Amino acid sequence: MTVQTTQSIRKMVPAKDLGSPFDLGNGTGYKQWRAAKLAAYPETAEDLIVGIDDLTDPGPCAIHAISERCRAANMAVYRLPAHSAPVTKAILKKFASRFGLTRLHRNMLADGDGITSLAYADKGPQQAYIPYSNRAIDWHTDGYYNTADEQVRAMVLHCAGPSAEGGVSGLLDHEIAYIRLRDHDPELVRASMHPEAMTIPANTAGKTQIRPARTGPVFSVNPSDGSLHMRYTARPTHVVWRDDAATAEAVRFLRDLLAGGEPLIFRYRLRSGEGVICNNVLHDRTAFEDDATSRRLLYRARFLDRISTI
Repeated sequence: MTVQTTQSIRKMVPAKDLGSPFDLGNGTGYKQWRAAKLAAYPETAEDLIVGIDDLTDPGPCAIHAISERCRAANMAVYRLPAHSAPVTKAILKKFASRFGLTRLHRNMLADGDGITSLAYADKGPQQAYIPYSNRAIDWHTDGYYNTADEQVRAMVLHCAGPSAEGGVSGLLDHEIAYIRLRDHDPELVRASMHPEAMTIPANTAGKTQIRPARTGPVFSVNPSDGSLHMRYTARPTHVVWRDDAATAEAVRFLRDLLAGGEPLIFRYRLRSGEGVICNNVLHDRTAFEDDATSRRLLYRARFLDRISTI
């Protein structure tokens, strides 16, 4: 079993139990968590990569390496050897279950098995939605339009086939976005955690309502495990922000952060046989072009669970 490791992924030193670092009244706990987080953080996208010989049986070394990266950065990239056998969606589900991901979120256009096949579509219901186009997709987390009890906590995105050109993913750990915002002004975090911070209007087709409007915070803390969750979209339309100065400033800050030179934004173009497993980090995608020999096909599995690391 070959597992690619790097010295830049260091063992994260746990903070003392001083309460949630995401409590704005807990400055000491936040500073200790922040220091440990940044000390253990990977430096490049290549630091996220773990080589796996067989996705059906990744083995304890690969599982540990992926867990290590997910603890440090909430994400990892796995890489199968060149010319490996195609990965089926059943194999992908079994692989995800090794990390405690079992509760699939079956979104509207998912396949019958609950996993979505993402490819360019010029007909059918998919053509109305940007993930099925070849256009660029702006920064977001998945499922930001879901109900509070159906938040997408984790996802696996597997590349079954790359495009001929483009299709580069941007990845930013939402905990890094939180750190940048809190360091800038904790009151902007407070505004982002307001239960009415962001509303996604109803999705309608003619007079038919496909999904009602959904309102909730940007940042929230999962009461079951204390982890930080983010629901966010940088889309300029079909989103309504709470009408107050702090929320407006938080929105501007996050948009500037994602559009600017944040050094911990990773850029990576998935190859065939590679995939991202993550705790629903912020991500975007550049435009892409297919040709007769290279057609982009990704399998996306969304989960209501968070990655269970060892």
